[in-house]
Amino acid sequence: MRYLKNFFVFWYDFVIGDDWMVAVGIALALAATYAVARTSVSAWWIVPGSVAVILPWSLWRAIRGS
Repeated sequence: MRYLKNFFVFWYDFVIGDDWMVAVGIALALAATYAVARTSVSAWWIVPGSVAVILPWSLWRAIRGS
């Protein structure tokens, strides 16, 4: 049972890390990419665009909080 707990703790720390809002933002970007890719519209730009918005926002929050 300890191995199972350690497995989930590792993945939680790896995916969520220090900022759960970044993880949620990237998950939403991936979901939006999937939804748009199911249409005839090109969806390659959604994740890079989301990262271009989420990364400065996260850095701004970290600097402001210091």
